[in-house]
Amino acid sequence: MRWAEVFYRDIKAGFLLEDEHGYLFSYDAEYVRSFPSVPVSLTMPVCMEPYRSKTMFPFFDGLIPEGWMLNITAEVWKISRRDRMGLLLACCRDTIGAVHIIDRSGLSLPDEADYDEA
Repeated sequence: MRWAEVFYRDIKAGFLLEDEHGYLFSYDAEYVRSFPSVPVSLTMPVCMEPYRSKTMFPFFDGLIPEGWMLNITAEVWKISRRDRMGLLLACCRDTIGAVHIIDRSGLSLPDEADYDEA
């Protein structure tokens, strides 16, 4: 399992994880209380229920480089172009936009994470 914290304008908004079932994005409880109308993406309104998908969420997939930059990234970091989570973790720590991703794969999930493997 790999996971990352998701920040919106340098405020922790939630976490994204990848496991054998696919992907899960969940907003941080404090973020939901403080910013109930400020989603990281219009396709994922702020709520306490986690979002689940068999494939990478389109919003996060859109943060990954394309074209020649993707080719360079895949070659230099030895990451398959199909490893969307690996590319996201490697490339999206410092993005042009308001959202950035911090790899936390070596750490335990936060206590407040509403994660079950179902």
